[in-house]
This record gives sequence, structure tokens and C-alpha cells, in this order.
Amino acid sequence: QVRLVEAGGGSVQAGGSLRLSCAASGFSFGTYCLGWFRQIPGKEREGVAALYTTDNSAYYADSVKGRFTVSQDEAKRTLYLQMNSLKPEDTAMYYCAAKAPTAPYGSDCPRLNASQYTYRGQGTQVTVSS
Repeated sequence: QVRLVEAGGGSVQAGGSLRLSCAASGFSFGTYCLGWFRQIPGKEREGVAALYTTDNSAYYADSVKGRFTVSQDEAKRTLYLQMNSLKPEDTAMYYCAAKAPTAPYGSDCPRLNASQYTYRGQGTQVTVSS
């Protein structure tokens, strides 16, 4: 059974940093499509960052490029999202998501397309005040 558990959210002032973590279980962590997306009530999900764990290929939304970094610790089966220079518009519920790749080299990974992931966690709230 796939399980994703996020942690690390909180309230920070603009310009601050947070590191989110996503503890994963129930699947082969080393060959999976993983991602982070965020959602504000009443708005569509926004893909923030994605990682193909086999080769560490990473993808970022333009809105977070240069500020956020996605990474993994395979031994701990954990995905991270380091968020620096946070802005009030980064305020949202952040979710970790996963999908098994079915094509070589993760070419079919959803990347930033949040709706195409199969699994997601319960979310962790990030609030950035100005």
C-alpha cells in the first residue's frame, strides 16, 4: 500500500525558508515519479516541482525556479522540498505525489502535471506573511 506523509509546513515571514519532507512507503522508491504540488481553496492544483528518482531529473514551475529545490534521500525513502525566499503568494497546502513510471527513463512521468499523479499525501500547510 502506497503511503506518503508530508511534514515541515508552518508559518514564516516573507523571505524566510522552510523544508518540506515526504516520507514514502509501499513502492520502489528508487524508480518512481515524485512531485510536489500546491493548492489554495477554490483554485486548481499547481505543480511546483518534480523528480524522477532513478536519475534525479528535476523540474520546476517558473514561479519557484531559483527559490525551491527538490531532492531525495533514497536510504530514508524521503522526498524533500527546500523552499527559500518565500513569498506570500507561496501560501498554500503542499502535497507530495507519486506515480509509477511505465516508460523507459521516466519519460512518462507527470512532472508538473499534478492531476496525473496516482497517489498523494494528506498535505502540509505553508503560510507566508508579508
